[in-house]
Amino acid sequence: MKSIKWPLLFFALASAACMMGTGIAISYRSIGGILASLAALVIVMGFGFTTKKKMREQGKL
Repeated sequence: MKSIKWPLLFFALASAACMMGTGIAISYRSIGGILASLAALVIVMGFGFTTKKKMREQGKL
C-alpha cells in the first residue's frame, strides 16, 4: 500500500469544503458568499495542481 500524500489530501479536503461553502451560500442566497467561495475554490485547486506538478517533477509521485 502506498503512503498518503498529506499535502494533496489537504488540498482535496479544502477544495471539497469550498464546494460545500458554495452550496451553503446558494441556500442563503448570498451573492458575496457564492463569489468568495468560488474564488477560494479556484485558488485552492490551483495551489493543489501546482503542488502536484512540483511533486511529480521531483519524483515524489
